[in-house]
Parts: sequence; C-alpha cells; structure tokens
Amino acid sequence: MAHIEDRWHASRDGVKARSGRYGTGLRWKVRYEAGGAARSKSFARRADAERFKTTVEAEALRGEYVDRSDRTTVAAYARQYAASRPHGPRTARRVASFITNDIEGTPLGSRALADVRPSEVQSWVTGRAAVLAPSTLRNLVSLLRSVFASAVLDRLIGSSPCVRLSLPPARRERIVPLTVPQVRALAAAMPARNRAMVITQAGLGLRIGELLGLRAADVSFLGRTVRVHCQIAPGTRTRTDVKTPTSRRTVPLPQVVADALAAHIAAFPPAADGTLFTTRFGLLYSHAYYGTVIFKAALEKAGLPVTISTHDLRHHYASVLLHAGESVVAVAERLGHENAALVLSTYGHLMPGSEDATRQAVDAAWADLPATSRTRPVPQR
Repeated sequence: MAHIEDRWHASRDGVKARSGRYGTGLRWKVRYEAGGAARSKSFARRADAERFKTTVEAEALRGEYVDRSDRTTVAAYARQYAASRPHGPRTARRVASFITNDIEGTPLGSRALADVRPSEVQSWVTGRAAVLAPSTLRNLVSLLRSVFASAVLDRLIGSSPCVRLSLPPARRERIVPLTVPQVRALAAAMPARNRAMVITQAGLGLRIGELLGLRAADVSFLGRTVRVHCQIAPGTRTRTDVKTPTSRRTVPLPQVVADALAAHIAAFPPAADGTLFTTRFGLLYSHAYYGTVIFKAALEKAGLPVTISTHDLRHHYASVLLHAGESVVAVAERLGHENAALVLSTYGHLMPGSEDATRQAVDAAWADLPATSRTRPVPQR
C-alpha cells in the first residue's frame, strides 16, 4: 500500500486501483480511491486500463497524483490565488486588474488548468505583447507563473505550462531628468496653492502619494529633516503606510524646500490633522486630480512636454544627488529603494565623470611602467 500526503485523507491510505470487465464499448473500468473519494475511469481495451491503473498507483507512490477530473479554470484559480496572498492595497488592485483584463478577458482564462499546453501560454503571451508595454507584460507573466506554480503545489496539475516562454525585449528608455530651470518654470506655472508641492517633491525626492500625505508634524525645521512614513493611497483620499518598509525614512530638508514650505504654511495653514497640502475646500488631494488635472495644466502653461509626470521630479532629485557625488547607496536610502541596484540600473548613466575616471584609471595603471615595456614586441612562435 502506497502512503502519500497532501491530497489524500488523514489516515494516509494510498490509492487502491483495480481493473475489471465492465459493460460494452468501454468494457474496462479502473476503480481507484483518491483523496478519500472513490473514482473510476473506463477504457475500451484492457491494456489501456492496466496502463492507467499502473500510472495512478505510481503517481500515488511518488506523491505526484493529479486529479485530472478537476475542471477549475485558469481565471477562477487565479482569483483564488490572489485572494490568498498578503498583498497590499496597491498590489491587490494591480493583480485584480491583470486577472480581469488580461487573463479572464482572454481565451486562456476559460481553459481548465489541467488542459493548458505550453503552446497556448506562448500564444497568450504573444497576444498580450501586442497591447502591453514590455515591463507590464513581464509583471503579468510573473503573475501567471506564480498561479500555475501554486496549482502544481495544490496537485491540480502535474507541471506548469509556463516554460521556455519567449518575451519581447524590455528596452528601458534612458531617463533625461528635468533641469533646475525647468523645475522652477513648472513651479511658477502652478496655482499659488500648489507651488510648494513642486519644490517639495523635487527637493525631497518623494513619491506622489508621499507628497500628498505629508503633515506639518513630519517637518522639523529646527532639525532640518522630513519624516516620510505615510502616503495617500492611489485611487483614494485615504492615508496609509508607505509602499515598503524601506520607504519609511527620514530625509534631509534643504533650505530651498524649507523656505517654500514656510511660505506655503503661512499662506495656506495645514488642515486639522496637519496635512500640508489640501484643496481650497480643505480636502486631501487624490493622485488623479493633482497629477493629471493640476500638474498637466501647469506643464502646458510652462511650455514643458505633457509627457512629464510628477515622478520626473523624483528623477530630478536623484540626478542632482548623483551629480553632486552622493553614493548610490545614499541615493537609494533617500529615495526609499530597497537596494542600490535599482539606482544603478535607472540612473547609472547620469553619474558624472565616468569617462574621465576611465581615462585616468588606464593612464594611472600604465604610468609606472618603463617606456620600453609598454612597447615590448610579441614573441614570435
């Protein structure tokens, strides 16, 4: 008797299978127990029945038995998978959007998990590549891989069909940061109530949610620091924790930002809960209203490309620090990134003096060599 775990009942009884003559047509039926339930499958030939019986018993012995009668669809299981994950609100919304629009809204979503072939997944990837950016597609494919990997662990499928997938290359455009004059022009084009928001985001490197959630108690004019520990969640006017644990940080307060905040507080006192930036009705700004309506209007007024977003002010901040010689580790900490690798991959081309440093490194290595050794001929063989 094979002893197996997981999908089998607590007594750990194995699969019991036997074959016998049954009816006409499909004359041979294999009866077996799986997961405490009696199951059966009929075959026209005894040899096929014996083969299936042997396969079931072998899979049970290896702990690899899969219930092929389960008809759970890819979309339905993806929703079950997402519901079981400890996703934050923002990630949960992104995953739900992926499932609704890119899995459930495609033929793949209605397929039973056990029926999906690798070629079908590749066709799905190719179709999604026509409508999604490469980086978005990679996040979507990562989600689908996780869904099928979970289905394998749940014994709904024997192996994942997400293998050897061909994805389009992800070419990241090099960031061209805003200059100080451009940021000044943008701030000047803003309504008076929002002018300090541009200076604050550009001078502290805040995400838009962190900017909107900033309170008076977070700013220490005496200590010349700003504490970043909460944000306004996208799609809401609700204050929540920041994006990740490393996003919780304290950043230096430059004088230019301190002056802008002091003038703003004098002209537009904080709300009752201390929120620094509010509408004229005393309400919190939403991402969409500030980032799309107010910010875009100021871009047009300043004569700047409308493709610029509030996140470009964060890029401006990183470029200023790198140009001043700040280490990538320090920049990562200021931005609230988990590691410096992201700073290098995003802003590495902005680091100053790399060409001069290369020249100096090679010249320094050769400087101590005698002139004759620099031109020593290669021995002939």
